[in-house]
This record gives sequence, C-alpha cells and structure tokens, in this order.
Amino acid sequence: MRSSVLVPVLATLLGLGSAKPTATEQEPPSKRASVPTVTASGNAFWQGDKRFYVRGIDYQPGGSSAMADPLADTTVCQRDIAQFKKLGINTIRVYITDNSANHDECMNALADAGIYVIIDANNPLYSINRLDPGPSYNAVYLQSVFATIDEFVKYDNTMAFFSGNEVINDDVKSTKAARYVKAVTRDMRAYIKSRGYRAVPVGYSAADVAQNRMQLAHYMNCGTDDERSDFFAFNDYSWCNSNFQDSGWDQKVKNFTGYGIAIFLSEYGCLTNGRDFGEVAALMSDKMTGVYSGGLMYEYALEENGYGIAKIPSTKASAVQEQDGFDKFASALKANPAPTGDGGFTSTTRSVACPTKDGNWLVDSTLLPAIPAAAQKMMSNGAGKGPGLKGDGSQNAGGGDSESTGDATPGSGTVSETGKPSGSKNAAAGRAGGPGSVEKAPFVVAGLVAVLTLTGTLLL
Repeated sequence: MRSSVLVPVLATLLGLGSAKPTATEQEPPSKRASVPTVTASGNAFWQGDKRFYVRGIDYQPGGSSAMADPLADTTVCQRDIAQFKKLGINTIRVYITDNSANHDECMNALADAGIYVIIDANNPLYSINRLDPGPSYNAVYLQSVFATIDEFVKYDNTMAFFSGNEVINDDVKSTKAARYVKAVTRDMRAYIKSRGYRAVPVGYSAADVAQNRMQLAHYMNCGTDDERSDFFAFNDYSWCNSNFQDSGWDQKVKNFTGYGIAIFLSEYGCLTNGRDFGEVAALMSDKMTGVYSGGLMYEYALEENGYGIAKIPSTKASAVQEQDGFDKFASALKANPAPTGDGGFTSTTRSVACPTKDGNWLVDSTLLPAIPAAAQKMMSNGAGKGPGLKGDGSQNAGGGDSESTGDATPGSGTVSETGKPSGSKNAAAGRAGGPGSVEKAPFVVAGLVAVLTLTGTLLL
C-alpha cells in the first residue's frame, strides 16, 4: 500500500493473534450469497471451467492508521459497493480485517454484485517483523492468521489469501525474512486442508524490487509441493503512462514465462506523467494473458498519497466524490473486457530451483522454520476466536511451545487426510496440497450416478 503512514507499517510488518484453540462453529450456509468459487489450476485462476482474470481495485479507506475493517461496517461497504458496480470491477483487495467480527452482510452484498475478495491475513498488530523475523513467527501470530481464514473461508467470494505484503524489500537484510513468510504460506495452506475447507489459494504480495524480484519469485515456487505458493503477486508501479516496452513489462512477461504458478499484480497505477490506465489494455491482451491473470489498481479511497480515485466523505452515509481517475479507470475496464477462451494459459505447473545465496539474496538454506507446537495443535483443534484489531499483538509473544524450534523436514506441511468439509457450499473445491489440482467431486458423483443407473437397467 502506498501511503505515508501505510508503507512504514504494513511494508515493515506482515501478519500475527491470541486465543485458546477451540473448534470453530460453522454458520448456516443459507445466510450466505453464493457465487462460483475461484480456484487455481495450471498458471491461471478459474471460475468453474472459465478462465478468471483479476480486474479489481485495492480497498482500505483510511489506510493503516485508521486500523478499520471496511467489511465489518455495513454502511461503509454498501456505500462503496455502489461505486464498485459503476467501475465494473470483479475483485477487491482488503488489507486489514477484524477476525473477531461478522462479515455476512458485506460479503453477501459483494457476492450479489459479482465481486470477489482477496484478504490479507496479517495486520499491523499481528505480523512478521522483516528485520527480526524469528521471534515474530510464533503461535500467537499464527492463531490470528488461522482465525482470519476461519472467518473468510466460508464465503464463496473469498478468492484468495495473502500471507504477507512487501515484507522483503530493497533492504538486503529483509531477504532473511523470506523463510518465515514462506513458512506462513505453508502453514496457511496446511491449516486450510487440515480443517477440511475448500482450497482457497494462498500466496504472497511482493514489492517490485529489481535486485531480488526473480529470486523471491523462484523461492516462493521451489521445494516440496506443500512448501510452494498457489500463486505469486507483486506490486508494480513501473508503467508510468508509458507503454508495454518502455515500462519494462515486456521483459517481465518474458522472465515469468514458464514460471509454473499463477501470477497477477496486487498493486499497479503509477502517478508519474498522469494516469490513463493503459495497464488494463496490456493486462487483457494476448501479450500477457498467457502468463498474467490480471491485476488490482491502487487504490479506491483517496488518501494523502494521491493514488485514490474516490474521496471518502467525513460522514459515512454521505456521497462519495468521484475523482478524475474514477471515470478513466471505469472506461479502461469497459474498453478492455476479459478475453474469451483460456488466454493461452499453461495447463501444467512445475516447481523451480531455489535461488542460491548472493549479495542481493541472503537466504542460505532451503529448509523452512518448523511450525510452533502450539500452532500445530490448531490444525486439529481449530484456531478459536480471533483477537480482532484490539488485541495485544504478537511481535514479542514467543516462548515455550509458542515459538519455532529448529527447521522443518521438507514435506512436513503435507496433509494426507482432511476433516469434514465446512464453510461454503463448494467446500471441497480446488487445490490444497499442490498446484494444478481440479475439483473431482462432480465427476465422482456423476460416475456413481452412471454406475447405479446401469446397474438398475441390468436388473430390470
């Protein structure tokens, strides 16, 4: 997030909560609006059997300083959903949510509007410290992360979870935090599968740092299957009212061709030289769709940094003031619809070799930290109630079985059996153990029906 307040907080920190692990109560599915769930397969996202492109916007009114959850405030979200409809977006990213609050009304209203949500699992209180990651990777932190999963996995329009945002940046020392971010990604995916949830994709939102961009991308897609991300996203501000070549996007597409998992832009929208949102045309063109799956424009709400396209009123119920960029972004989306067909995606996925240590990349081991014993218990017991946005925080909450002890054996995050599916109506969909799986339940049911029908025919 690009804000004078938000960058130091969310870019330096990255996700952590506290509660006694107890089984999470399920709410009746009938209360929830239903849309087709989005899954990851090959190097793309899918809405059923239709290729899904992220055509959205980053959404955090007030920035990190407000520490507010816009999805827990019905007046705020209903006001802004009306604007989202005018824009014609299909996805929003929310950086801060309250995992102790109920989100039925806003998530249902978004689903009714055909809008998916990508949730950051961290917040400024519960996060990884980029320059001292070891102590901040603890069970108190993971409890908050898992509680966020519990709260949002039940909504069919929860598209994905981010395990972190810009933890690794242009400070070379921050690359040492990559092991812990990757461990969080592993733990989130293992928790989703252990709890029997549908396989909501989990990945990381990276800063676009030239000296370690590809090393970080390869690191998030190397190792055993349980250690790999479902997707990789990065925040790219290199298109400054320019074009595909001058922005360097042509080289990035070339570098990521054959990467192996889905890629999209978690932030874009450079302010230099003005904005006409030519990025949308490029993202929706055949120059990019074989590798990229769209992106999120930064941002909706106008803050001091000047990126927003909607001025939020001081009174919640008052009308939003559309800025100059509002109509321009809406026009760019309308003029460049999502392509039909599969966009030239790659159907198979593959891991890549882990990067080796050098002057720009200080990670010297392929091993990941072992999950803390107290967090491991949550895989079977559940995370319990989340600490919300008023908890004590987790940066210094290690000690005892709350902290990691040593490194994990590769493959330790593999889950061979799952609990009973819970949450959304499509609880069994997608990949939880590795890239590229598809939902098999419909085929199994269809096969059983065919067998029973044939058996009944033979008996007559």
